[in-house]
Amino acid sequence: MSDTGEEWQMARRRKGAARKPKTLLGSTASTCCQEQLDVGKTVKRIRDTASELRCEEFWQDWKGQLQAAGSSSPSKPPENKDTEDPTEQPDKGREDRLCQQLECVCYGLGSFSSCAAARYQLAMLLLLLDAGQIPLEDCSVFDPVFSTGEREVLRNLGLTVLTENEEGKRLATKPTLFYLMHCGKALYNNLLWKNWSTQCLPLMTIVGNGFNGMRERTIGREFERDYSYISLAVDVCEERRLLCPSRLIDVFSDTAVITFPTSSLYRLPQSTWAEPQEPQYQHCPDLEIILREKQS
Repeated sequence: MSDTGEEWQMARRRKGAARKPKTLLGSTASTCCQEQLDVGKTVKRIRDTASELRCEEFWQDWKGQLQAAGSSSPSKPPENKDTEDPTEQPDKGREDRLCQQLECVCYGLGSFSSCAAARYQLAMLLLLLDAGQIPLEDCSVFDPVFSTGEREVLRNLGLTVLTENEEGKRLATKPTLFYLMHCGKALYNNLLWKNWSTQCLPLMTIVGNGFNGMRERTIGREFERDYSYISLAVDVCEERRLLCPSRLIDVFSDTAVITFPTSSLYRLPQSTWAEPQEPQYQHCPDLEIILREKQS
């Protein structure tokens, strides 16, 4: 590993700074990045980092866990399951086609041009897209802290850069991998709220912080009050913990692949699914999410 201990400490502070709560999109957070970015050099650095990670033993565990999660996810919304040809037999070609149906959404990556941790997380995203056979252009990325140069780097890598701050409120209409490394709880909670049904949740695969860890680090009554959708989901989701080498603890710690088996969801009371209320976070002074600008 070429990064020194000092660089990792600086990277950790930068990553943390990017997660401080903001009230408006387009705040001063974006000024921490270099606008005059050498796009070609940065693209090469990220690809070199991906090649480095590909040689790591823990990558094979990540790849296997993602594929295991994908094999248990539905290829289409549950209500359409009966329309499949019953004579069609599972084969390798069909598995490949199911993989190709995936799309990906990445939120909260951070300033990868100046933060080593964010750069490694971006490199890992590229590996996961390759493992899941997800075309680069089918991966949408967004973080309000991205500089103009960083957005150009992402486009050069082949990714799709979103222009709107969705605050995590993205509806999954097809099997979707959500890559949410070290994002705030509110973003996860927003995502769950937007997809809070027995039809949409099974379409989601999340690679990010484990829900069990969130619960353990939060006071119980506050967790249930402020992050009610995570609180409900934690007992019915399937969480596969991912290996993390000690030297990359600030980059990939407490990471899991999270899926939502349909059979588990039906353990929740029917009233759970009736008219889910949009989260408001009135009691959360440290929200850990940059909100979009309100239109006047």
